[in-house]
Amino acid sequence: MTTTVPGGPDAAELPFFVYGTLLPGEPNHDLFLRGRTAGERPAVLPRALLYEGPGYPYAIEGHGRVHGTLLIAAPGVYGELLGLLDHLEEFLGPGHPRNLYERVVREVELPARSTARATAEAGEAGEPGESVRAWVYLAATAVTRSLRTGGVLIPEGRWTTGRAAGGA
Repeated sequence: MTTTVPGGPDAAELPFFVYGTLLPGEPNHDLFLRGRTAGERPAVLPRALLYEGPGYPYAIEGHGRVHGTLLIAAPGVYGELLGLLDHLEEFLGPGHPRNLYERVVREVELPARSTARATAEAGEAGEPGESVRAWVYLAATAVTRSLRTGGVLIPEGRWTTGRAAGGA
């Protein structure tokens, strides 16, 4: 299920699912997220495909899975973090014609983890093996159309160090 109602009653301080340059070890992680998260853990976005972009990936609706990280905002910085991510992802508002991405609410899966630390890191984002609602930035309509007709699919749905996993 996808919902595009930022600020709606069910959207209050949802975690964020990231899958590209905001992943741990990627350049925008420290720049935008350092000191602004209370928890980070691996997660999977079902019913989505990942495509290569110009130095960053795009996720779109599809029959696949995208691997990424679920982020919990640190106390007191949610509004700041939301604004920073909207700016980075060029999200101007639901359906805006100049959006690069749309910010939508999606169910994200939390894979089972084997350590006690992983459960502690999950915070309020649910338990291993559960699904939680999170903000996800999916490619905007025009970008999606272009990707479906001529984009390069990342087969495993994993973005690594600025390239598809296993890429050169």
